[in-house]
Amino acid sequence: MISFALKLSARDFVHADLASCGWAGSDHHLAGVAEQLERARTGEVDYLAVCPATDVPVAKGGVDYQIKKGVGTLWQLAVHPASQSCGIGTFLVEALELRIRGRSLRQAELAVEEGNPRARALYERLGYVAYDRQPDSWDEQAPDGSLRRYETMCTLMGKELS
Repeated sequence: MISFALKLSARDFVHADLASCGWAGSDHHLAGVAEQLERARTGEVDYLAVCPATDVPVAKGGVDYQIKKGVGTLWQLAVHPASQSCGIGTFLVEALELRIRGRSLRQAELAVEEGNPRARALYERLGYVAYDRQPDSWDEQAPDGSLRRYETMCTLMGKELS
């Protein structure tokens, strides 16, 4: 067996990171991320990049403080497909939880698509507990560049932060 250690850091996601994050979604999605960076400037959200020593993001995600009063809502979490199942998602969630605690909040929530059992297993392993379900939808870019509405059912999960 071969093992290795990867030194990771979490930092604020910046506009320059968008060019290296095509793995995270379409141009339409990345334009949405750029809009979230403007919200980060006003303190409504935190948006992080997880990077190895190269400082090129291998994961990204945010926490929105405006969705529910007194709660940090994690969203848009993504890990580069080649880097999944290496602990990077755990590192990202823990970094986002630190940001929530840094605002003196003690509750984190997220929504996970019901068709994504791997992500749900990660969140459960990190202490998140399902408490409800709700439909969600967003515009998704097709390969031809057109937009279509993507609809899904999500499980809502929460965690009390210590």
